[in-house]
Amino acid sequence: MVLTGCSQCIKYMLFFFNFIFWLAGGVILGIALWLRHDAQTSNLLMLQFEGTQAPGTFYISVYVLIAVGAVMMFVGFLGCYGAIQESQCLLGTFFTCLVILFACEVAAGIWGFINRDTISTELISFYDAAYMKAVDPVESVTRQAAVKVVEVFHRTLECCGKGDDNALFLAVQAAVCPKIETDPLISQSCHTKLRDLFTEKLHVIGLAALVIAVIMVFEMIFTMVLCCAVRNAAPAY
Repeated sequence: MVLTGCSQCIKYMLFFFNFIFWLAGGVILGIALWLRHDAQTSNLLMLQFEGTQAPGTFYISVYVLIAVGAVMMFVGFLGCYGAIQESQCLLGTFFTCLVILFACEVAAGIWGFINRDTISTELISFYDAAYMKAVDPVESVTRQAAVKVVEVFHRTLECCGKGDDNALFLAVQAAVCPKIETDPLISQSCHTKLRDLFTEKLHVIGLAALVIAVIMVFEMIFTMVLCCAVRNAAPAY
């Protein structure tokens, strides 16, 4: 079958949007891999203390983003091929994949909004547990392990303590905050730095999800219009 006029224009517009969708999938995949291997988050989330791994809730959203990026690239290719071939079957499959992907993104967005503070709160609790052991005046193996964990937080985030500066912490400050004398920024609360770090990362994920959603809406509209055009152009038997 041959599409003409406005339908032909819609066909190439759909191909163009699908190509953008495929490129966006590659960009999303790249961003997700960067977030997964980012030095700051990796240093913190790989920590262990008293047999407990640092909370990895943040990685759930990253793995979802990786899966979305990979699926977007596949679906984008399917849409490009279906648009060029003017295939109702391929376009229908593409539309179904888009709807499923859009529903998953909405569900992930709701989950992310509900749990937006969970990531930083869990890691702050993990830090506080190590902090309490690190300031313990009684020397022990657990205290030594806690000091190492706290040092990683301080070095990675360029912070020092919780901001309360109690007497116990001041006694060990020089040991766990080695750069306190040379860098004035080091005295900033680690609680604040943790919240800022993951707020920034989640904003990147949220912006990526918003871009995907906008592209998907255009994709679904053009796909429905092109499917109707292909059906109407099909010869009657």
